[in-house]
Amino acid sequence: MAPPTSPIAVPRAEPPGTQEIAVPAPAVPATDAPAADAPVEADDHDTHGGPVIAPVPGPDPEPDLVPPKSSRAGRDLVAAIGVGLGLGAVIIASLLVYPPAFLGVIAVAILVGGVELVRALEAGNVRVPLAPVLVGTVAMLALAWTRGTDGLVAGFLFTVVAVLLWRLGDGPEGYLRDATAGVFVALYVPLLAGFAVLLLVPDDGAARVLAFIATVVGNDVGGYAAGVLFGRHPMAPTVSPKKSWEGMAGSIVACVAVATPIVTLALGGPWWGGVLFGVCLAVSATVGDLGESLIKRDLGIKDMGTLLPGHGGIMDRLDSLLPSAAVAYLLLAWVAPPA
Repeated sequence: MAPPTSPIAVPRAEPPGTQEIAVPAPAVPATDAPAADAPVEADDHDTHGGPVIAPVPGPDPEPDLVPPKSSRAGRDLVAAIGVGLGLGAVIIASLLVYPPAFLGVIAVAILVGGVELVRALEAGNVRVPLAPVLVGTVAMLALAWTRGTDGLVAGFLFTVVAVLLWRLGDGPEGYLRDATAGVFVALYVPLLAGFAVLLLVPDDGAARVLAFIATVVGNDVGGYAAGVLFGRHPMAPTVSPKKSWEGMAGSIVACVAVATPIVTLALGGPWWGGVLFGVCLAVSATVGDLGESLIKRDLGIKDMGTLLPGHGGIMDRLDSLLPSAAVAYLLLAWVAPPA
């Protein structure tokens, strides 16, 4: 009697030679490995982190074969230094040869900087009335020189009214946005610059302006050096990723070192006044730098302009100077009042 048929299916046997047999890849003998200096096939972006077809372990490349990295400051350092020295020479010459000529330097810088800021805002669909801003700029600087603080304030109020009235001609759409931006430009650029003019008014005004500008330059140099050498902890990574707390410490040290001898020797102030002046200007310059970085990030731009190689635009140099001018004027009026 035949046995019952099993319900379990039995796999069909493959003919000899047709089975798929997994064979492990043979190990490459150590003696067959290519030499460390053997050429390796790679794509065009091998040295910049691109995929490599056949990576071969070997010693680290020689230092001169490593592709150069950009400066941690993100600028062309040689061009930046050259432009900075040129600007410094113009400022010092105007102060030492004929101090009122410094007014012309300020006026040109502020007018160009104001245009840069207005153009940058236009890229963000903000229409700032340019004509009243430019006229108001000249008025504020001239009145600050001839009428002091009262003249500067009067010029600012005149500019605000002119901006509000001028913008009415373009209709109601976006009026509040554009008028507010126009008032902001008038306050941020010419009004703050007017304090630099007020510094120049006293008999020792040239020394006061030099104390202000030299201290802000010390802030930039000290912050750059300390940030590149020791920067590890970002100060405001979402606003200015390369600005660090170590760089801020370097800025304070440099500002105090520059400000103290000028305030004490040239202006006759106390030593603690020089220290306070340096610390406060380091803070105001950093706040100004971060403030403009925030504006540029909001507008989606890297620089306010391209006029100064290695720096960007005029406003990219004025960012730390403008708020510091007001701080310098108020502090020096206290720790080293004019005779």
